Amino acid sequence: MHYVLMYDYAPDYLARRAEFRDEHLQLAWESHGRGEFQLGGVLAEPVDSALLWFKAESAAVVEQFVARDPYVKHGLVLNWRIRPWMTVAGTLADAPIYPVQ
Repeated sequence: MHYVLMYDYAPDYLARRAEFRDEHLQLAWESHGRGEFQLGGVLAEPVDSALLWFKAESAAVVEQFVARDPYVKHGLVLNWRIRPWMTVAGTLADAPIYPVQ
C-alpha cells in the first residue's frame, strides 16, 4: 500500500531547517533503504509544506517516521497527516488498472 505524508511547515522553517536537516535526511535514507520511503520533498513557491511518499504494509510505518523526525520533534512541522494513496496508473502503481481494449 502507498501512503502520502503531508507536512505543514512553520513560518520560520527555512531559517531553522539547517540545524536538523542532516538528521532528517538520515532518517529518510534509512527508511528508503528498508524499501519504505520512496520519494519526498518540499513544495515550493511558497515553501510551506512537503509531501513524502511511502510504501508500507500499514500507516504505522509512516507514524514511526513522524515520531522520529527532528523536523516534527523541534517544531518545524506544525501539522501532519497520513493518507492512504490508491495508485492505479504508472509503472510504480501499487494496484495498476489498465484500460479495456
